[in-house]
Amino acid sequence: MLKVFTRVLCSASRLGSRAALPPQQLLLLRQAGGNPGVRGLARSMWLLCSSGLRRGPLNPGRPLDSVSCGCGALHTEGDQAFAEFLGDEIKEEKKIQKSTSLPKVSGGWEIRLNGTEAKLERKVEGERITVSFNINNSIPPTMEEAPQEGQKDAENEPEVISTPNFVVEVTKLSNKQSLVFDCHYPEDEVGHGEEDESDIFAIREVSFQPTGEDDWKETSYTLNTDSLDWALYDHLMDYLIDRGIDNTFADELVELSTALEHQEYIKFLENLNGFIKC
Repeated sequence: MLKVFTRVLCSASRLGSRAALPPQQLLLLRQAGGNPGVRGLARSMWLLCSSGLRRGPLNPGRPLDSVSCGCGALHTEGDQAFAEFLGDEIKEEKKIQKSTSLPKVSGGWEIRLNGTEAKLERKVEGERITVSFNINNSIPPTMEEAPQEGQKDAENEPEVISTPNFVVEVTKLSNKQSLVFDCHYPEDEVGHGEEDESDIFAIREVSFQPTGEDDWKETSYTLNTDSLDWALYDHLMDYLIDRGIDNTFADELVELSTALEHQEYIKFLENLNGFIKC
């Protein structure tokens, strides 16, 4: 027991050379010296170890650089720099935003939005045509080389274009089934010239699905066009063109999707900025 008490006094003398011990701790040490019980020594040791002089992983001696906003969450200098960056990014994105309103699609299409999902609908002589798409993962990866430091030019940056997969449903009002076309934009057809008369979208799959059901049946036969006879494929494309799903529609769908994607991207940055701040 005397050996333990000696260690406590030695520790106190070493600490005294750096900073004076608080009176409470000195009193406890004197009490421990007068009555060197196990509880007195243990409590003296605990107070010494709990003092602000201790350094270690749980008490590094310097508080974490943080700013409190009253929300109770952690806020660091890195968070503050992140929020400032997001603020500048939002301003730049709003500068290049063409319009806060979404472009219209010609042909009498009604547009309904649900977050990142969009649905266009029109009725033609006893048929209802619905086109639906989602802007998530709709921007193809760019293969451009990274610019050299100091050579970045905002005017030379490639334009971000959203080319989503889209589904066309043709429903006869007197039928309980819908003819469904799963379409996409081939990468080599995006950005074609006006003189190019080739189709800028393609049919990937065709199937029949129950009308009015969100979950399609996996047991329904699906026609894949990869190995399809070209004559049959051309007739399927003509069927869509006769119902207004042509190159003009596909171009306007890209404009709508691109504007919607940019709009949602700005909303995401604003939500992220607010989350980082508090």
